[in-house]
Amino acid sequence: MIKLEKVSKSFTNGKSAVHALHDVSLEVEAGQIFGVVGTSGAGKSTLIRCVNRLEVPESGRIWVDGEEISALETSALRKSRQKMGMIFQQFNLLSQRTSAENIAYPLEIAGIAKLERVARVKELLNLVGLEDKADAYPAQLSGGQKQRVGIARAIANHPKVLLSDEATSALDPATTDSILELLVDLNQKLGLTILLITHQMEVVKKVCDHVAILENGYLLESGAILDLISDPHSHLSKAFFPPIQEGLLDPQAIQAAITFLGEAADEPILASMVRNYDVDVNFLGGNIQQIGKRRVGQLQVELKGQQIPEALAFLLEKGLRVEVRE
Repeated sequence: MIKLEKVSKSFTNGKSAVHALHDVSLEVEAGQIFGVVGTSGAGKSTLIRCVNRLEVPESGRIWVDGEEISALETSALRKSRQKMGMIFQQFNLLSQRTSAENIAYPLEIAGIAKLERVARVKELLNLVGLEDKADAYPAQLSGGQKQRVGIARAIANHPKVLLSDEATSALDPATTDSILELLVDLNQKLGLTILLITHQMEVVKKVCDHVAILENGYLLESGAILDLISDPHSHLSKAFFPPIQEGLLDPQAIQAAITFLGEAADEPILASMVRNYDVDVNFLGGNIQQIGKRRVGQLQVELKGQQIPEALAFLLEKGLRVEVRE
């Protein structure tokens, strides 16, 4: 649904240039909730603004739904943008319009007849849970309600893609959860592809099935979130499970990171290993993370004994990921 190929973008700041993106390539499949995560200045917002051509890349190519949006002229670009909705951190609602009128605005621009607009606005208000707020102005709404209006407005013209630029950053945790639940619901009901920009790892954990990590304009890694988080070498895994910086307590022992996925996170696999093999285990640290509806755990341990290779093979047979650390 979205494809970036070697996209670069820089901005001039006086006499110097700020390089926001460096040869970034990634693909977002139809129906995915794809997160792009990174700290402030990583290039996340520039990337999403290149996707809908609010920013023009200096080099590289971008496709949306099979159409090369980076090559379109003005009239064709306007038409292509109708496939995309966008929501923002600061909501960007029109203060002199009610909720219903804000949602109707893109329909007016598209030339939709009044009766059809009214019916569509009512449908959207129901969809985002604001049936009783049709006549309320933005100043009368909470932050979460404003964002729901923004989401309804963004999907008014039946887009295939929803671009979310830090849409939950200005919200409290409970409201953030409710907005994320709404996005997941829209993704499932409408088959909406969502490209979600965030600096919050908690957001990625709760709703994304794929993720890309940006740092200083460079793409560090991208892929299925469960694949990345279960690989102890990945940046994402290290963000959730920081390595224990502790020297070996015994020169004859080894350190290992053991990653558990799904049901294995709740099974006593290590206890079975200790019972069946001549291995002692010293726990250095670890935790369990909830990734969407699945549990992922990692233990960092020190192993000593005569049957360490056999014990590690046993863990691999059980479907665990094991990284031996030097």
